[in-house]
Amino acid sequence: MDVIVTHRNADFDAIASLFSARYYYKDAIPIIPRTLNSNVRSFLSIHKDYFKYEDIKSIKLLNVNRVIMVDTNNWSRIELPDSFLEEHQPEVHIWDHHMGEPYPEPSFFRYKKIGSTTTLFIEEIQENLSQITPMEATLFLAGIYEDTSHLSFPSTTPEDMRASAFLLEKGADLSVLRNFLRPAYSPAQKNILFDMLKEPSREKINGYTVSISDVELRGHVQGLSVVLNMFSEIVNVDIAFGIFYQKEQNKCIVIGRSRTDGFDISSVMKKLGGGGHPSAGSALIKGVSPYELKEWIRGLIKTGARGVVLIRDLMSYPVEYVSPETTMKEVAMLFREKGFTGVPVVQNGEVVGVISRRDFKKVRKESQLHAPVKAFMCSNTHFIGPDDSVYKAVKLMIKNDIGRLPVIEKGKLIGIVTRSDTMRYFYDLLPN
Repeated sequence: MDVIVTHRNADFDAIASLFSARYYYKDAIPIIPRTLNSNVRSFLSIHKDYFKYEDIKSIKLLNVNRVIMVDTNNWSRIELPDSFLEEHQPEVHIWDHHMGEPYPEPSFFRYKKIGSTTTLFIEEIQENLSQITPMEATLFLAGIYEDTSHLSFPSTTPEDMRASAFLLEKGADLSVLRNFLRPAYSPAQKNILFDMLKEPSREKINGYTVSISDVELRGHVQGLSVVLNMFSEIVNVDIAFGIFYQKEQNKCIVIGRSRTDGFDISSVMKKLGGGGHPSAGSALIKGVSPYELKEWIRGLIKTGARGVVLIRDLMSYPVEYVSPETTMKEVAMLFREKGFTGVPVVQNGEVVGVISRRDFKKVRKESQLHAPVKAFMCSNTHFIGPDDSVYKAVKLMIKNDIGRLPVIEKGKLIGIVTRSDTMRYFYDLLPN
């Protein structure tokens, strides 16, 4: 007997992978874990006459010869006991999009760095010209949409886009998706969100804006990931962690979200014994206090980020600048000669303004070209520090509609970063 299994607290990607895997393993039995996200449980409750599955209690493990693990690469995250693996030694196949060494060592391992495990099976369905129903297409698209935040997470790939287009062609219902992917908040979820927002922390770690919030849970609360998603959007940080403490069981549920492609949440969660992907992850930890967890997470962020690019890595230096008494004509010649679109205005070592091509629109008469820069410059200057993130620079540029930021360290001008510099970073055009 072949069984298809997935991780506890299954989300839509896990369940969609479970059922789409049947197109590859036609005689395998899907096993639904006992713990499901609330929106997944609601979906299956309505569709239980259509999607056939079993639970772990109804399966005779001695008859199982092959275990197909989907959306997880670690045996500890599924409901099958360790003793079964050690004593029976079934054949193991793994399909996953999460990075990390698989356990146990599988006889077949399909890994791809994409936004959703479901996409792997949709590629197989497309290649084999398998026919799926609109109801299946809707579930499979829910798996891709939930794990990619409607194809907006940085981990989203062209493969996820193509798979989504295919499922829409097969009749996936976006109205159904909207209802299940944006479930109503329960009173318990709202109370937890309000507790998190009472004193939301914000701190800078490795150039990222980070919020780590802890809340004590009273009783079981479903959909904590939904709460953290909303919290992350409201506090508007690069990285958000929620530590949900269950005092009686002496355990913490940790959920993380990253809104930047510069930091991989799964790199932290794996150290905590959990899993995930670059944009989202979770872990369950016993015997560690929320305070200790916060310190642990801070340390992991400091050491676990991949390739953090700071303003000092992007800025241009030394900086060409002009004095307030420089004439507009001299600035125009400098722009033409150097190809500049703007430069800082410096007096006695202090930046007092910025002059840009846009300011030349204020020049109405030719005689004004002989006027000093201080008459036309923008004196409401915004600055940035060398250890700030690229994301902070972009936010400042967008908010204030400016194209460059002087970089200041200890009161001194040490560089300048432009809109073009940030675009080269975002489109991976930076030299190694």
